[in-house]
Amino acid sequence: MRDLKIPQQRHPEKAHRPDNAQPKKPDWIRVKAPVSDGYKQTHKIMREHNLVTVCEEAGCPNAGECWSQGHATMMIMGDICTRGCTFCNIATGRPDTLDVFEPGRVADAVQKLGLNHVVVTSVDRDDLKDGGADHFAQTIRAIRHRSPGTTIEILTPDFLKCDSSVLETIVEAKPDVFNHNLETVPGLYPEVRPGARYFHSLRLLQRVKELDPTMFTKSGIMVGLGEDKQAVHQVMDDMRAADIDFLTIGQYLQPTPKHHAVDRFVHPDEFASYEKAAYGKGFLMVSATPLTRSSYHAGDDFSRLRAARLEKLGQA
Repeated sequence: MRDLKIPQQRHPEKAHRPDNAQPKKPDWIRVKAPVSDGYKQTHKIMREHNLVTVCEEAGCPNAGECWSQGHATMMIMGDICTRGCTFCNIATGRPDTLDVFEPGRVADAVQKLGLNHVVVTSVDRDDLKDGGADHFAQTIRAIRHRSPGTTIEILTPDFLKCDSSVLETIVEAKPDVFNHNLETVPGLYPEVRPGARYFHSLRLLQRVKELDPTMFTKSGIMVGLGEDKQAVHQVMDDMRAADIDFLTIGQYLQPTPKHHAVDRFVHPDEFASYEKAAYGKGFLMVSATPLTRSSYHAGDDFSRLRAARLEKLGQA
């Protein structure tokens, strides 16, 4: 599938950077172009409801497959982020004001698509006092009202500049899965995720468990950014210390020459070794493949995650 790229002018904060060569992708991460009727129908529903999806904004390689099945990850609070992470293809700048009708439109789309499981994410909104926490909560409640049988997974920003109490607003709305990605190993944060703090993100997920021990927590990282295996294993240990249930690991793919360079394409065998190690460390659910993304097969993974918890409780 052709990469869904945002034009360079939408990344003025990256314009001064030298171009990084984009290496040819290996066969194991090539995907088919999105041409099915299901894909077209999902696209139509997104446009009719004036909704943004991270599938499009981030140029996800799995968009063709997921949209063909009627699965799309809703991205609330606009398509402009207040951060400028070097790996990310979402535009950076000053966002628009929040659309108070957006939660209802998201709920309508979820109902129309007939989703059993939905993933809702957002841009970073450092311009908002609560970072958009209340908007997340309103969206969760709207989906629950329209589609009470749908399980809800949220993928949130880090709320770094907000009072810690904003987290309670989201947890009280009772999403089924609370996801926040660490994205990379701590040693690469200054160049890959300069606006974030590794241990703050860990603490965020740990705090969710303290507020509601029954809520599933999830986090993920990309590999191929320049990390080594030891650092990846340390991240796993840190996540388990924060009681995170579900780990995702996927290959970093460079959106444009102005983004962080791909250090290497990690072989599927290495992903398999990470998966085995992660299960050994106690994660209830692990997805580690080159094409793994936070919301890829999220509904099926949630079913397995819930089953794994029940099995663990039965063994206690």
